[in-house]
Amino acid sequence: MDTKVVVDRVDVENPIVLTSFPGIGLVGTIASSHLIMELNLEWIGVVESKDLPPVATLMDGIILPPVRVYQSSELGFVLIHSDVPIFPHIAYEMSEKILDWVMEIKAKRIYSLAGVATFEDKKRVFGAATSKELLDEIKDYVEIFKSGTISGIAGSILNECVARKFPGLALLGETLGFNPDPRAAAEVINVLNKMFGWSISVEKLIKEAELIEAQMQKLAEQTMMQEMGKKEELPMYG
Repeated sequence: MDTKVVVDRVDVENPIVLTSFPGIGLVGTIASSHLIMELNLEWIGVVESKDLPPVATLMDGIILPPVRVYQSSELGFVLIHSDVPIFPHIAYEMSEKILDWVMEIKAKRIYSLAGVATFEDKKRVFGAATSKELLDEIKDYVEIFKSGTISGIAGSILNECVARKFPGLALLGETLGFNPDPRAAAEVINVLNKMFGWSISVEKLIKEAELIEAQMQKLAEQTMMQEMGKKEELPMYG
């Protein structure tokens, strides 16, 4: 197995875990990037794999690996954030390793933050869960995602949760297509605020939407090329 989670320490007891990987509209990626910057989250580790693209991210001149782990001791969560698309052939192995680690730190829940394409673009947030009881927990905050698919590693993480009977949920920001969608990301954060009683501002995300769209366009194109390379096209996915 070439994939592993390498974390110095986790200071949060029984955290919730948020996961975000590039997908349609980069909804989850933009949302988690905003959380990192807005909350000045502490970087505590990485997810390593020999099959990840050979790139490094630059932040104020500092080199950062492409898949990183952060924590918020104040708000009680851990965040796994990726700057690069995850190739399908390593999604299952990475999902297994992430779930191994999530269970090792005795997390309460795992939430996949992603996007879902519709033709309406009302900026709704859809929810899905691995059990009826979990769905009942979020039904007052989201619209239930009744049918469709959640592809990529966001889907495989949830599949792994089902296999291990671990509580897993998805928060899917509604978007039109592959173009970066900061407004959909803001709505996902607003739902997190309501669910957990947080007060994370999305004002900067909305004000700088056009700049974020331009900055994220190349990653969106890379993600689209990867998705279009799949053998089967599905109408709705994260």
